[in-house]
Amino acid sequence: MPLDVAPMASFTLHGIPVSRGIAIGRAHLLTPAVLDVRHYLVPEERIEAEVKRLQDALAEVHRELQHLWTELPKDAPTELGAFIDVHALILSDPMISEAPLEIIRTRHYNAEWALVTQIDELSAQFDEIEDSYLRERKADIQQVAERVLKVLMGTAQLKHPVQASLSDEFQPQMIVVAHDISPADMLQFRDGSFIGFVTDVGGQNSHTAIVARSLDIPAAVGMSQASRLIEQDDWVIVDGDAGVVIANPSQIVLEQYRERQAAQLKARKKLLKLKKTPAITRDGTPVTLLANIELPDDCHGALEQGAQGVGLFRSEFLFMGRGHHMPSEDEQFEQYRKAVAAMKGRPVTIRTLDIGADKPLDQTEHTALNPALGLRAIRYCLAEPQLFLTQLRAILRASAFGKVRILLPMIAHAFEIDQSLAMIEQAKAELREAGKKYDPGVEVGAMIEIPAAALCLPLFVKRLNFLSIGTNDLIQYTLAIDRVDYEVAHLYNPLHPAVLQLIAMTISAGAKAGIDVAVCGEMAGDAKLTRLLLGMGLREFSMHPAQLLMVKQEILNSDIEAVSAKTRKIMRSMEPGAIAEAVEALRTM
Repeated sequence: MPLDVAPMASFTLHGIPVSRGIAIGRAHLLTPAVLDVRHYLVPEERIEAEVKRLQDALAEVHRELQHLWTELPKDAPTELGAFIDVHALILSDPMISEAPLEIIRTRHYNAEWALVTQIDELSAQFDEIEDSYLRERKADIQQVAERVLKVLMGTAQLKHPVQASLSDEFQPQMIVVAHDISPADMLQFRDGSFIGFVTDVGGQNSHTAIVARSLDIPAAVGMSQASRLIEQDDWVIVDGDAGVVIANPSQIVLEQYRERQAAQLKARKKLLKLKKTPAITRDGTPVTLLANIELPDDCHGALEQGAQGVGLFRSEFLFMGRGHHMPSEDEQFEQYRKAVAAMKGRPVTIRTLDIGADKPLDQTEHTALNPALGLRAIRYCLAEPQLFLTQLRAILRASAFGKVRILLPMIAHAFEIDQSLAMIEQAKAELREAGKKYDPGVEVGAMIEIPAAALCLPLFVKRLNFLSIGTNDLIQYTLAIDRVDYEVAHLYNPLHPAVLQLIAMTISAGAKAGIDVAVCGEMAGDAKLTRLLLGMGLREFSMHPAQLLMVKQEILNSDIEAVSAKTRKIMRSMEPGAIAEAVEALRTM
């Protein structure tokens, strides 16, 4: 169907590419207020029911205001009564009482999302008013909206309709444009309502970028002014491969990108033929390909791409966005068990809670001067032993249903390993006392993501069953770069010689000790680096499912002996330019 592109001035923004592919659709600007509510699309047959839900909420707030008026003390200041009157008038205004209903009917937004969208549009109009008194009335509108939202959230369904239930006629083509989107917020968009993401801030390996890749949705970050320059409903092209965003494209540019989009889709379909092909190099070396997941539902996509197991289950996504209401042991157990059952006997490696830095439990927790170096990951867990024990018991209980491995994040000290192992033994003892089953031989490993850990590997290999290299943080800590700060994102370099030396040392130490070593960071899913990692001796890769088949294709076309010889030369180099050229040459062998 041809697009009706508005004859508006076209402009191009350049940022950081973080997720492959091309997306073409309408811009949907999100403000922090919009991100506070749930987003889902309502099927056609439930539209009027959703309209009624908002109407009922508006009526309930009307009753609340009337009750407040009747309960006012006789000696109450007259301003209080006037305040209630103003709110009642705002509530009755068609811009509040009718416009959001139309948004539900035309855009299929759920009631909360429709209301906040309308309030944001009104707020923007008030910001343009010169009179300061009238401009400040925006706060009254927002307060009325908050009352309605509280009622709506009290009536919200526990499960929202699945995007797939919508007919093709109503399938949206929306691209999120925001100043920033937290990883927890991004998980709201997993149902397919959105086809691309654009943010002002962020870096190549911020967790927002990582989640975008896991959703396999084109995204570009570090756009600086995107959320201010792009307007609601503008046509937008997101070139996730180049980190380019084109707003209001011309018809010629649009057709060019349509052709590229079709070619990419064809190439992806061709890759699907490799799904059942074993990951074995040309000279017969088998390689294990695992998936990184955030939630149990991701297992289906992992199996669809031929994953041999889960190399990293990021358990923190079960905790995020809940304030201080932590999931119970039973709730966690059910989620872990669900993932184990979904993988049908394949191994599932569950990383214990890794919060802090750009993954706070809620958006109010950035209190440390430098969260990346503060109380995060294993440090947090050891400081909160009951929370840690609850999670360990849940993981161990899931091990009774299939092969489970426990992965400890951000380990740097021997005592952290020893304390963690002691707590695992305590969790086992508590389960035995409670008569609950678990696998007594569950394996325990550690993330190698701090240079100190890579430099003290003998401490690790004699205490643990396996290692997993978290290249995202390893690069961050080695190069002293905040990977969520777009102003220094250009300094983030996985091919820095120091980074390569630490990775090679870890792989070599694991091989000598006879324990498995995987790479579960973003380097594992970068097909341009596959042969380099193979040449270093890596035989276990864990990545987003969307990247798995491209990496498998590189493995199938590789010769271990040849890439190993070339890699040894690369490792002797200290010149970044020469390293980059040599790595690129590996792909042409």
